[in-house]
Amino acid sequence: MMKKMILAVLALGIFATSCSSDDDNNSPTNSNLILNLDGLEALGNDFVYEGWIIVDGSPVSTGTFSSVDFPQTFPVNTTQLNEATTFVLSIEPAVDTDPAPAATKILAGDFSGASATVNSNGVVGNFSSSSGTYILATPTDSDDTNEASGVWFLDNSSGTPMTGLNLPTLTDGWKYEGWAVLNGTPISTGTFIDPASADENATTSMFKGDTGNGPGYPGEDYLQNAPAGMTFPTDLRGATIVISVEPSPDNSPMPFTLKPLAHEVPGNAMVHSAISMGTGPVATISGSVTRN
Repeated sequence: MMKKMILAVLALGIFATSCSSDDDNNSPTNSNLILNLDGLEALGNDFVYEGWIIVDGSPVSTGTFSSVDFPQTFPVNTTQLNEATTFVLSIEPAVDTDPAPAATKILAGDFSGASATVNSNGVVGNFSSSSGTYILATPTDSDDTNEASGVWFLDNSSGTPMTGLNLPTLTDGWKYEGWAVLNGTPISTGTFIDPASADENATTSMFKGDTGNGPGYPGEDYLQNAPAGMTFPTDLRGATIVISVEPSPDNSPMPFTLKPLAHEVPGNAMVHSAISMGTGPVATISGSVTRN
C-alpha cells in the first residue's frame, strides 16, 4: 500500500500540468469529501492547505482551506471522487497562479472503500527511528568562559566528532531546523537538509562568534546580536533543544508543528559532552478522509 501511495504522490509532480476539471456540457453531480485531520496548524496569511485526489494518475483539486478546525466538508465531482485512489494534502501559496500542486505535501493515504487513512510518514518523512545527540560548546569564538551558550548537533563521545542526528531524508518541499527555546522563546540554530553537514546559515549567522563558522555540523553559538529582551552570551542549561521539520518555502519564523526530536538541557549538563535527545512532541500528523 505504501508503494501505491508513493506512486500516487509522484503523480502530483509528473502529471501536475494535467490537473483535471469537468468540462462536460451537463452540470456535474457533486458528492461530499469530509476531512477529519489531527495536528495541523494555521499557516498564516500567505499560505493555505489544498486537498487533492488522484484520478487516473492525475491530481484533481478538492479545494483550499485555512481553518484547522475539523471536520470540514468539500463538494467534489461524484464521478471523480468515486474513481479516486489516493488523497493528498499540500501547502500552497495563498495567491497561487500555478494550478499544479506544490512540492510541499504534508499528508497522503489510499482510499479503501469510502475512506482513506492519511498521515505524514510517506510524504514528509518517517521519524519513528529518529534519534539525536548534541553538545554545548561555542567553537566560533576564542573565549572559553561561555561554552554553555552554544549547541551543536554532533556526537563526540568516541573522541572524534560524528553526525549527531539520525534523521530520514526529507521529501522535496521540506527542511530541518534546529531551535533553542529560551524562557519560552524559540531561537533558530539554522535550517539544514543533511545532518552530516553545516546548516545553511553557517557562514552568515548573526549570532555566532567572529573567529570561525563552527564544526561542519548543524548548530549555533548564541554570542552576540541577541533578540530584544535577551542577553547573549547565555546559558542553555534549562533550555529546550528542538529539531523541527519546516515547509520550504517557510510559512512562519516560528517552529512548524512537526517536531520529531526535543530535549530539555539538564541543569548540571557539562559542556563539550554528548547529550542524548528524546522524542519530540509531534512526530507525525494523521487523520481520515471520507467520501459519500
